[in-house]
Amino acid sequence: MSKVTLADNIYWVGAVDWNIRDFHGYTTRRGTTYNAYLILDDKIALIDTVRHKFSNDLLRNVCDIISPEKVDYIVVNHVEMDHSSALPLVKEYMKNATVIASPRGKEAIIQHYGDSFHIETVKTGDQLKLGKRTLQFVEAPMLHWPDSMFTYVLPDKILMPNDAFGQHLATSQRFDDEVDEHVLMEEAAKYYANILMLFGSLITRKIEEVGQLGVAPVMIAPSHGVIWRSNPAKIVNAYLDWSVCKAKRKIAIVYDTMWGSTDKMAKAIAEGAISQGVDVKLLKLRAADLTDIVTEILDSKAVIVGSPTLNNQMFPTLSWFLTYITGLKPKDKVWSFFGSYGWGGGAVRGMSEMARKSGFEVHEPTIEVKYIPTAEDLKKCFELGKQIAAEINV
Repeated sequence: MSKVTLADNIYWVGAVDWNIRDFHGYTTRRGTTYNAYLILDDKIALIDTVRHKFSNDLLRNVCDIISPEKVDYIVVNHVEMDHSSALPLVKEYMKNATVIASPRGKEAIIQHYGDSFHIETVKTGDQLKLGKRTLQFVEAPMLHWPDSMFTYVLPDKILMPNDAFGQHLATSQRFDDEVDEHVLMEEAAKYYANILMLFGSLITRKIEEVGQLGVAPVMIAPSHGVIWRSNPAKIVNAYLDWSVCKAKRKIAIVYDTMWGSTDKMAKAIAEGAISQGVDVKLLKLRAADLTDIVTEILDSKAVIVGSPTLNNQMFPTLSWFLTYITGLKPKDKVWSFFGSYGWGGGAVRGMSEMARKSGFEVHEPTIEVKYIPTAEDLKKCFELGKQIAAEINV
């Protein structure tokens, strides 16, 4: 293959996974990549590896440039197995290489792969001189594992932050200015919403910290997706907006239905909100992908959730959704609940209680109707949509 060059003697040597569609529950309809980078200097460093079944892709790419046994360092920014499971095989070919990781990264490598590696640990501010180039390290715990860290290449000012600023996007191109910008930002938002939303406050502080350390990248090379070279500030600014839950005049209505009653209510609520000029996304759980739904919630000011009652509880798909979204803890959103029942209610109460326990702001009153909503019930739903729209317009 032709060499992919980030800068003089800095190469992409990763792998493209065209066919993956499920990434531990995250839907990846456009595939993904596992990015690794090779830096040639007086000393040679490999930054990250790949998922195990793509080990040969990485080794072949390295072999197109140098003999693997010449590699002096393997930097492991993050031990999750989509980035590190090739390490044992790669190390067999890079026999002389020292593994570099954070202190927690060293612990995780040993727990995953045993203690046969020569591992040196680094902390924030530590540097590793390769020759003309220097690697500077920044620990980034919980972005998104305890072991995570960033590697900053000087003097090129290339940031290699592993999972931060990535996207699940398989393409034959490697750089942001070579792909459709709309698709790129859509996948970047989906990636943030489903993987990093929980860590918003940590992200804000980490971006501030790296700035104070003098890290000012002209290129950001993440572990998944394409490399940001034309305007790396675009994704940094997007993360700053997402991390503080900067939202639009938008309402996400998430629901499911058994015999159509909750569906009628959802549409009436949507009509009420739309009448106030608010953007509305109507999202039926069994007709939409969960990860796409969460992406719509990312920039919504309000989320209205509806469920029929089944066995005095919320419908199973709603339990699934609420478990997922309360774990991600989206901030500063108005939540409201509605639903229908036959001989006994329970869904709306259960959803509201679950939301409150997670610290969500719940709009009152909720709406729950018996059997099929009447014209009066649908009018109340319409008014609820208007009320929520007015609340987020303040």
